[in-house]
Amino acid sequence: MNKWSLLGSATIPNDGGELKLSQRGDEFSIRLSGIRGELMNSRVHGSEEALATIGCSRLKSVGSAQVLVGGMGMGFTLAAALQSVSATARVTVAELIPEVIEWNHGPLGDCADRPLDDARSRVFVGDVAELLEKSESEYDAILLDVDNGPEGLTQTENQWLYSEAGLKAIFRALRPRGSLAVWSAGPDRLFLNRLKKARFNASVRSVRARPGKGSHHTIFLGHKA
Repeated sequence: MNKWSLLGSATIPNDGGELKLSQRGDEFSIRLSGIRGELMNSRVHGSEEALATIGCSRLKSVGSAQVLVGGMGMGFTLAAALQSVSATARVTVAELIPEVIEWNHGPLGDCADRPLDDARSRVFVGDVAELLEKSESEYDAILLDVDNGPEGLTQTENQWLYSEAGLKAIFRALRPRGSLAVWSAGPDRLFLNRLKKARFNASVRSVRARPGKGSHHTIFLGHKA
């Protein structure tokens, strides 16, 4: 069996730990120091794609739609978002760690068929919260795959996104009939209640990590009436 080869590492700001990118054959893995198991694997991406497919479900016929993706990961959410929108749309991906963008331009690129090369893609290197706090009625869909979901794993700063204040900022950033979709490793009743308090029409979807198999992940949905 092929052994894992370390391709690169990146420090998460504010003492969030270290990410390590490894490759074994045609398989890629991203791990976080101090945490058992993987954060991401190139063979397990069904729920990341579902995040975009569900969150952008009404946008194929919306001209010049604007989509914001929080978290680059291995590119699967961005790629699925691009497939879900029209030729005139724009999809901005916000990624806090510059090396993750570099990895997706490099060895990770082929995993999701190089979505960063799509002319509709834009990259913001920084905290997605920075874009959300200064936006008003700007996005038709906001897709968040940041950290482990509402219960943060890598950064306590991410908790603002899932707080009532953060959700109200996201509500303001969405256009009328806009949609929020949030990836989570598991269900969270308190977060669902916060979505409702922030004036979203909220619901939950359970999706599989792989088509028809694998662990169950949760997609929280919030629609702006």
